[in-house]
Amino acid sequence: MRILYCGDVVARAGRDVVYENLKTLKEEYNVDVTLVNVENAAHGFGVTPGICREFLEKGADVLITGNHFLSQREITRFLDECKVIVRPANIPEENVGRGYCEFELPDGRKIVIIQVLGRLYMEAVDCPAHAVDKILKNYTLGKNCAAVFVDVHAEATSEKLSLGYYLDGRVSCVAGTHTHVPTSDARVLPNGSAYITDVGMCGDYNSILGFDKKAPINRLLRRYTDDRLIPSTGNGTIFGIIVETDDATGLAKSITQIKCE
Repeated sequence: MRILYCGDVVARAGRDVVYENLKTLKEEYNVDVTLVNVENAAHGFGVTPGICREFLEKGADVLITGNHFLSQREITRFLDECKVIVRPANIPEENVGRGYCEFELPDGRKIVIIQVLGRLYMEAVDCPAHAVDKILKNYTLGKNCAAVFVDVHAEATSEKLSLGYYLDGRVSCVAGTHTHVPTSDARVLPNGSAYITDVGMCGDYNSILGFDKKAPINRLLRRYTDDRLIPSTGNGTIFGIIVETDDATGLAKSITQIKCE
């Protein structure tokens, strides 16, 4: 199975570059399933049902969120209605939506997509490792699913690495998101799981994490936090990964970082 994952989409610049290039990327890399992180797709914070539908129409198969999954009020009902959007799994179960989903390819192969939030330097949530363990009780790679993809939406690189090694050999891929800066450590871990600390973002890289530079610089210089973060409007760049798995074992054969402007 060949999996395409596009990192955090930030505002219009990120949406436009993904909309314009997704079909080409899928054809170029012979992709079986396409995942897109829509965590910051609506003006930099959260996502709306309309944006979700547009990504699905453009060719995304499963949408992944993050800590801003409820930032847009109108998304609440959609999280329950849509079966292919994933919110964090390690938050109270009473929340709307679901922390993982099964996606079945036309040929019958199934991939399970899970998301968890990190705990270091973020809001208090349940243990991400225990949340994944609970879901994995229902799945065995190479038997009742062809692949398991885990998104770790976290600040700390050490936490992402720890979870990567903890899950190594039990999932197909552990991919970090949230910091919007692509890391250069894409690799297959010793027991066969693909790993990258941060996929990066889809947005304007002539910015500060997808936002206009003024407000973040003011915060740096003066500790002045009243400036509103405004998404940058320059040309977008896609950062993502292609993961190829072995259908017999569900483990990764390779992981390749991609960049598209």
